[in-house]
Amino acid sequence: MNAADVREMVTRLFVELGADHDDATDLQENIRIDRGRCVARCYRATEMFAMWLIDCGVVQFYNADGEMLHTVNLFNELQPQRAAA
Repeated sequence: MNAADVREMVTRLFVELGADHDDATDLQENIRIDRGRCVARCYRATEMFAMWLIDCGVVQFYNADGEMLHTVNLFNELQPQRAAA
């Protein structure tokens, strides 16, 4: 998944988790750089926050109180699906 795919997924999940659609589509995005490498991306909408830990392949979703609402393992999402023979 690339950054645009993750951003789209974050927007969709924010709405599914109860965020207002307009707020979810107007994301604030921050990029964390460590020693010249992008190591994380953070997405914020009103009342919700998501953090993509790039090396771990995990996106974690939190409410305004810091309670974790949902986790997506992107590495699991990328595994190819086998078709039935």
